[in-house]
Amino acid sequence: MVRFICYPKCSTCKKAMNWLEENNIAFELRNIKENNPSIDEIKEWHNKSNLPLKKFFNTSGLLYKSLELKDKLPRMNEDEQLTLLASDGMLVKRPILVKDDTVLVGFKESEWAEKLL
Repeated sequence: MVRFICYPKCSTCKKAMNWLEENNIAFELRNIKENNPSIDEIKEWHNKSNLPLKKFFNTSGLLYKSLELKDKLPRMNEDEQLTLLASDGMLVKRPILVKDDTVLVGFKESEWAEKLL
């Protein structure tokens, strides 16, 4: 089963959801604002994604900007960053797609097609 973690009002998440439906890929939807990820989940996703942890931050979000994280993140250690990400789902880049050992962050149609089709 594919887990699709998103914010339903996000236009990119809507595009990703439509893509999943158009390609007949069954998924379990999780609203990241109502059910933000735990530190353990983020650690797991981070490890499986092979991406730097900073790629999990929603850098275009209002909360990210209001907390001035662009300047603060480089001085934070990994545990501090994980704690911050787990504190509010709106800080997390979305959508996140989790399937077995694959974790995709953000929606890039070509990347999703390569991993899911």
